[in-house]
Amino acid sequence: MQIETSRLRLRRFLPCDIPDFAAYRSDGEVARYQNWDFPLPLASARRLVGEYSRRDPARPGWFPYAIELKEDASLIGDVAVNRHPGGLKAELGFSIARERQGCGYASEAVRGVLGELFTQGLRTAVAECDVRNTRSARLLEHLGFTYVRQHSVFVREKRERTQLSEFALPAERWAVLKGQ
Repeated sequence: MQIETSRLRLRRFLPCDIPDFAAYRSDGEVARYQNWDFPLPLASARRLVGEYSRRDPARPGWFPYAIELKEDASLIGDVAVNRHPGGLKAELGFSIARERQGCGYASEAVRGVLGELFTQGLRTAVAECDVRNTRSARLLEHLGFTYVRQHSVFVREKRERTQLSEFALPAERWAVLKGQ
């Protein structure tokens, strides 16, 4: 269940993560393009971390990996994986604390999760991001995802209609990119 990269440890959420989790999920700049309410009170963070820690990464549905920086064991964000029934397709999402952005941690974390998923037989990874979130779109393209389409959704938590860009990464493309 734990995934290691050169600088990161992707693991199950722990009770000690609650303060850092609440802090980055409460940051308006981090939450700007996400579909969660903010700020995130400690009580809500405690409840979510408890729920996340009980989820099974092998089962269909969302499983959020806590992103821990190995150098100081601090929580710097999360990568969530939504496995579809049958295990052939999964959706990914990611969040990084503002002060840790721009260091390549999101790319490294998503790459680590993708490596694990494709090794387990995943056929297609997909991701969506707000069309205004150009940094996330560039990150996905950098990792090999290709733009599929744009569509509109109503984001209940923000009470607004939002345009999303959808991206996909088939296993065949991942294998070619990994072999380069």
